[in-house]
Amino acid sequence: MAAIGEQVRVGGLSLAGVTIRAAEDPEEVRRAWQALPEGATLVILTPAAAEALGAVALDSVRPLVVVMPP
Repeated sequence: MAAIGEQVRVGGLSLAGVTIRAAEDPEEVRRAWQALPEGATLVILTPAAAEALGAVALDSVRPLVVVMPP
């Protein structure tokens, strides 16, 4: 599992063993998406990260992508 988005929104997920990819702007989000671990099966996105990735992530079948509520 991995999470991409603003540090303040995803930081706490590390306590549950989620790999955190803090990204504060759209370019960092896209780089974090490209750098996901090979075996990532679930990616949690903040709303801002989902907006930055658009259909690239939201239409993904693998990994499964979920977006945090606002």
